[in-house]
Amino acid sequence: MVVGRNPVFEALRDGVPATTLYVQQYIDNDERVREALQLAGERGNIHLMEAPRPELDRMTNGLNHQGLVLQVPPYEYAHPEDLTAAAYDNNEDPLIVALDGVTDPRNLGAIVRSVSAFGGHGVVVPERRAAGMTAGAWKSSAGTAARTPVSRVTNLTRALEGYQKAGLTVVGLAADGEHTVEDLEALAGPVVIVIGSEGKGLGRLVGETCDYRVRISMPGGAESLNAGVAAGIVLYEVARRRA
Repeated sequence: MVVGRNPVFEALRDGVPATTLYVQQYIDNDERVREALQLAGERGNIHLMEAPRPELDRMTNGLNHQGLVLQVPPYEYAHPEDLTAAAYDNNEDPLIVALDGVTDPRNLGAIVRSVSAFGGHGVVVPERRAAGMTAGAWKSSAGTAARTPVSRVTNLTRALEGYQKAGLTVVGLAADGEHTVEDLEALAGPVVIVIGSEGKGLGRLVGETCDYRVRISMPGGAESLNAGVAAGIVLYEVARRRA
């Protein structure tokens, strides 16, 4: 994966893993270039390479790279069992967020950030029709993706059933949920919180797999919340119960 269109120094600042920073030959050494070089140098593990403009054009498929291109290796997704193992290694009840139909990488990054903030152990996403850990997701995570693993599964329903067999309670967020977040005692134990897309919510099979379906009380009357906001609310409630 190559980051060329967005400002490279933002990707470097936000901790996006990178292998090489390509700088266009004979480019003006302006503030933008100097800042990118400084950040790459501070990271210490990024190679610096000069390349002619046609080569950068080829690498970015003709996007406006502005003379700077950051090469990013493929993201290394965790195995679903790695998330529970990390919790048990720390003598903690697993707290995992699974996403069903969330396609915006910015939402994924925001959720990773919330999981990190509230002591969660990772995020699970499906392989198809879902956001993955792109540079945009890394940026939205504000660097927390470096310490909060994301697992990618071929079948989300089967992954949730695997967690149930391991003793975790699967709690789905739904506008018509039978329980409210603040009243569900199961959130105090080992749990997987499943969040659907803002428009469609949980898929049928995923919803049927959940042990509980909960709703967020919204006295203001809004019909739904952004997936990242909803995740933050539920994760805060879990952290409050565990404190």
